Amino acid sequence: MRAAGIRRATGAVISTVVVCCLPAPAAADSSPAPPAAAVTTTPREHGVDTVRHIALDGAVNVRDLGGYHTVTGREVRYGRVFRADALGKLTDTDIAKLSTLRLHTVVDFRTPDEVRRDGADRLPDGLKVTSRPVDDLGLSARILAVIGSKDPVRQREMLGDGKAEQLMRSVYRTFVTDVDDRRQFAGTLRDIADHKRSPLLYHCTAGKDRTGWMSYLLLRAVGVPSGTAEKDYLLSNDFRAEADRRTREGLEKAGLMEDPDLLIPLQEVREDYLAAALDQAGHDYGSLHGYLTQGLGLDTPTLAKLRAGLLK
Repeated sequence: MRAAGIRRATGAVISTVVVCCLPAPAAADSSPAPPAAAVTTTPREHGVDTVRHIALDGAVNVRDLGGYHTVTGREVRYGRVFRADALGKLTDTDIAKLSTLRLHTVVDFRTPDEVRRDGADRLPDGLKVTSRPVDDLGLSARILAVIGSKDPVRQREMLGDGKAEQLMRSVYRTFVTDVDDRRQFAGTLRDIADHKRSPLLYHCTAGKDRTGWMSYLLLRAVGVPSGTAEKDYLLSNDFRAEADRRTREGLEKAGLMEDPDLLIPLQEVREDYLAAALDQAGHDYGSLHGYLTQGLGLDTPTLAKLRAGLLK
């Protein structure tokens, strides 16, 4: 494999791991956009709630966060908040579909390095991105280095025997402990509470870790039970499975990894990753509610506005 090809493949690994993951590859699409009436979301049953997955060619984990029920029986409105993976590889047809969502705000949790590497969002005309980068403790750079080494011993030393899972738990705990991370999540929740900023979509690269934590927080903040919010979090494994498998296959074929399955704990979301963040929230603030009110600084009127705007 040529050096330039190795660099491209190695760079793509950053999009495979931790808080970022490679979206499904998309070919250029010059076909005309479908009429708005033909644009629909895909209903999908999971547990007791209907998940509306928005099928796109250039992103695999785009969903409407509506449809979930609270402990009091109210329902999260469809069409208000969307979660997604990276939008830089969207086709023209994808952009036409997004335009039917009538988005007002798009929040990007990716770091500047991720945006430079993977490309800025492709969005409908008139939409601008609000950048709120959430970091990964420098883990992406370390993964890039160890994959680029093509050394299976180094790769296993870093990722094998439960080390990859430990790294992920550390990243999730940082969502709670890092003051900058808390500011980014808090700002997004305030945007959602400000009804003039909706409909709103937020995303990272894979739409699973930063986006997953944000979604869990939002659902819990409006009264969705923990088990239901966790199901939404774990759904990323279903929507990302095929794209992630292709990534591992490509790394092996390129000669970069002898055992690409070492990446699986980094590509997936898992209950114990979420539990690590929740445990940290309990340790630092007494409870998830304490994290929302003290850690993120959300006052009672803001939480009330979230519920008023999102529930029916």
